[in-house]
Amino acid sequence: MNLINRELSWLSFNERVLQEAMDPTVPLTERMRFLGIYSNNLDEFFRVRVANLKRIIEVKNDKVLGYKGTAEELYVEIRKVVMRQQQLFETAYADIKDAFQKDGIQLIDENGCTSAELNELNHFFHDKLKHIIFPILLDKKRPLPKLRDYAIYLGIKIQTRTKVRYALIQIPTEYSRFYILQKEQRTKVILVDDIIRLHLREIFALLHVQHIEAFTFKFTRDAELDLDDDLSLSFFEKIEKSLKQRKKGLPVRFVYDEQMPSDLLDFILQQIQLKKGVNTIPGGRYHNFKDFMRFPDFGNPAYRFAKQDPVAHPELLNCKSLIAKIIQKDILLHFPYQQFDHVVDLLREASLDAKVKEIKINIYRVAKNSEVMNALLACIFNGKQVTVVFELQARFDEENNLWWSNRLKEFGANVIYGLQNLKVHSKLLQIRRISDGKTQYITYIGTGNFNEATATVYTDLGLLTADKDISLEVSRVFGMLENNLERHTFRNLLVSPFNTRRKLMALIDNEIKFAKAKKPAHIQLKINNLTDIKLIEKLYAASKAGVQIELIIRGICCLKPGVKGLSENITAISIVDRYLEHARFLICANNGQPTYYISSADWMERNLDQRIEVGTLIKDPAIQQQINLIFDYQWRGSVKARSISADYKNAYSKRNLPPFHAQQELFNHYKIASEEITQ
Repeated sequence: MNLINRELSWLSFNERVLQEAMDPTVPLTERMRFLGIYSNNLDEFFRVRVANLKRIIEVKNDKVLGYKGTAEELYVEIRKVVMRQQQLFETAYADIKDAFQKDGIQLIDENGCTSAELNELNHFFHDKLKHIIFPILLDKKRPLPKLRDYAIYLGIKIQTRTKVRYALIQIPTEYSRFYILQKEQRTKVILVDDIIRLHLREIFALLHVQHIEAFTFKFTRDAELDLDDDLSLSFFEKIEKSLKQRKKGLPVRFVYDEQMPSDLLDFILQQIQLKKGVNTIPGGRYHNFKDFMRFPDFGNPAYRFAKQDPVAHPELLNCKSLIAKIIQKDILLHFPYQQFDHVVDLLREASLDAKVKEIKINIYRVAKNSEVMNALLACIFNGKQVTVVFELQARFDEENNLWWSNRLKEFGANVIYGLQNLKVHSKLLQIRRISDGKTQYITYIGTGNFNEATATVYTDLGLLTADKDISLEVSRVFGMLENNLERHTFRNLLVSPFNTRRKLMALIDNEIKFAKAKKPAHIQLKINNLTDIKLIEKLYAASKAGVQIELIIRGICCLKPGVKGLSENITAISIVDRYLEHARFLICANNGQPTYYISSADWMERNLDQRIEVGTLIKDPAIQQQINLIFDYQWRGSVKARSISADYKNAYSKRNLPPFHAQQELFNHYKIASEEITQ
């Protein structure tokens, strides 16, 4: 079998995240944060991918790509992998707790408090928690209330004088889950879960409790949006309706404290109609570790990554007019090393520029308090025509996009919604000016979202250009979205689902041709996910022809690198570090005249055939050299790079290289470049 299974490859990626939590060189609070990221990732995996696998099993339990067995057997295998990772997770958590304790910070439960601390927690409970906790008694006659899959619950077993009762408490989210007890040089941390445990007898005092204990659990629902076929509903209304239905999706995973008594466990599972076994995963005392993404640092900078403020792009530092500078030359922004503020500043300048007549942008995900959206409102208030293409099906950001689309529409923007069967995932911004009677375009094409919050942790590229040919083609993309996908020819752009696949195939074929002619042939690719079978087969063909292929793939990789006679000329690595690698670009050697593209698209069937994605040719030689440098730094990275292989071992990729921390070195490079301009 020449493919790695997609789901198992994703679990392997998430284990790389877990490795960061296990790495003693990572600061302690950051290690807790990686536990939270791992947990949050796994929640989404079950809500989306495992839920989809269950639907496949119900319809037709066939064999699945990259796996020797059936869909149901893969489902069992996934559970085995998750259970093994759960043990690593618990070990990592214990190690982090021990390391904190050596520093005088103790993570305690309800049994580790002094009388003075109990008194303090008692005050906190009565002042803050008591009135936001709503215990629910359970019995077979009364149906279990609808449980939220973002929540965490305490399943409670109560022994009274006459019988056993069961109850439920949802852990409140109004306050931090971590309560800090501070006295002189001693610091203790207790979770809200345990503060509630301390007061269980008081909460259930009316039941004449003889013995009471509580056990954490959570569960995950199918998150797929089921869009209504009612023709009388607008697309906007269908999204709103399906979001409400998502909250009632079928459970796909139940995670619980393995110490939970079997009678309580059986009762809860019966109530939510799940069977013990494949759907259930025993774990430790605490769950919903996504909350640990906000674990405190106790005011100690040593517990966090060293502060690295993004720097200004050298060409835009103290620049009076970004528009004038972009008309003069192309600029490539690299986040989070360089400031995302440049994009917001460009919009603000456009709002005040009398020559600017129109702004168009397409939105996939934005921050809740979005500076980009507020800058667009400023453009509207200053009389500019603003068109916003909103993708309402950006998973788990649908409600935020609905809210912003309503707000922009209310103030006069022309709001267009993405198509029901074709997500708009491109990252485009275009400003149209009239100068001396001529039309000018300022165009932005990016690999990541217009989201200033994620731009501080996601690595992405964004091209700012006034190139006439590229800008006219981007204008055609917007026209296509406004006019029901009228077809166009694109020479500079990769536009899915129209020409991206064809152009990528042609670029690889070109390298194959040079290799067969005994000329140097080389492909360098950086993306998030590689799952498309046709492109994988084409890369295998290129390897067999002698093309040297270097892949940097953060997440899923279904290609098997380094297999003799198949992919021996392909090497693949994955970088997981403090920043989430998200940029996508391609370099083809092209017989000494390299071709460069950046893109919003991963090499997945959905991105190539079922979404609007846009990539662009990079023409400027200086920017081409910048992309070379980015790839070179990351390829030399020997500190946070792992080798991708079919055995899922995630071995650190030394490749006989000296220690080189790619992300840190890139930050140093950009910082020095910015400082040289100011000197």
